[in-house]
Amino acid sequence: MSDKTDKKRTSILNVLRGQSGPLPSAAITRMLQAAGHDVSDRTVRLYLKEMEEEGLILSHGRRGRQISDAGLDELRATQVYQRVGYLSAKIDQMTYRMNFDLQTRSGELVVNMSVLDPRRMVEWVEHICRVFTDGYAMGNLCALVGPGETVGDIMVPPGHVGFCTVCSITLNGVLLKHGVPMSSRFGGLLEVRNSKPTRFVEMIHYDGTSIDPLEVFIRSGMTDYHGAIRDGCGRIGASFRELPDDSRDLVLHLADRLKAIGLGGFMDIGLPGQPLLGVPVSEGRIGAIVIGGLNPIAILEEVGTRVQSRALSGLMEYNRLFPSEELPKRLHEFLK
Repeated sequence: MSDKTDKKRTSILNVLRGQSGPLPSAAITRMLQAAGHDVSDRTVRLYLKEMEEEGLILSHGRRGRQISDAGLDELRATQVYQRVGYLSAKIDQMTYRMNFDLQTRSGELVVNMSVLDPRRMVEWVEHICRVFTDGYAMGNLCALVGPGETVGDIMVPPGHVGFCTVCSITLNGVLLKHGVPMSSRFGGLLEVRNSKPTRFVEMIHYDGTSIDPLEVFIRSGMTDYHGAIRDGCGRIGASFRELPDDSRDLVLHLADRLKAIGLGGFMDIGLPGQPLLGVPVSEGRIGAIVIGGLNPIAILEEVGTRVQSRALSGLMEYNRLFPSEELPKRLHEFLK
């Protein structure tokens, strides 16, 4: 079956999913045409007949067709694959779109955003700040976004605050602008002992997921940032990247420059062709461990506060970010 046929079948299922009752084929055709699809009523009837035979839709005679439970399952499965492609495309898009200039310390970089009740954030702000100061965050910068403001396609609702942290994809953009391509292999849970990384205990490869791996680990309650900031033993979010082996000296230099302006995110950079924390590295490459950008807000998830978090939320001007040590004061000002 061609991709074109799959897309038309999916479009028909989407039309039916949005209806509370059966819909005649002529009405389905009009809705598809209004959405920009080049289809005839005859073509739509053929698709409907096929999908009815497959059990994806139900016929109600002259009243029309309705999506079945099997059709809903098919639609969900199809959209998972679409989102995988969307996530990969979004990573590339954001990497190219960010225009942050390391020399002038100006321009936009990629941020994550978490939306939550500011009062709950105030309760745990000391722990959030510890994640930054103990080196388990992507640098030490953050930002607050008020109700009605938007980052990417997320608008902060009334009574909430948007908490923005630097996304690790920012490193991809900075390195690319200096001629170094970075390949993201997987996101994982990194075990730390005595505040040092020891091994990955869980991992999700980027080419096989529809959402950011760290979002999965945080929502699943698999992290242990409280342990990490309490005694240096816990599980934090991190990712494994690969870089050309002859770029190592330049990457180390750029890592120092980024850290100096609050954007440090490299936890470890390996040696050419050598495994890093037991993870094998391709010939001609070096491995790198990058700290997860959503790490600070995971503290609240661990104490039972559900937070709407989105990695790769959008772009933000560097000069809007402030040092994490200012977060308690800024939060109290926000609540006034």
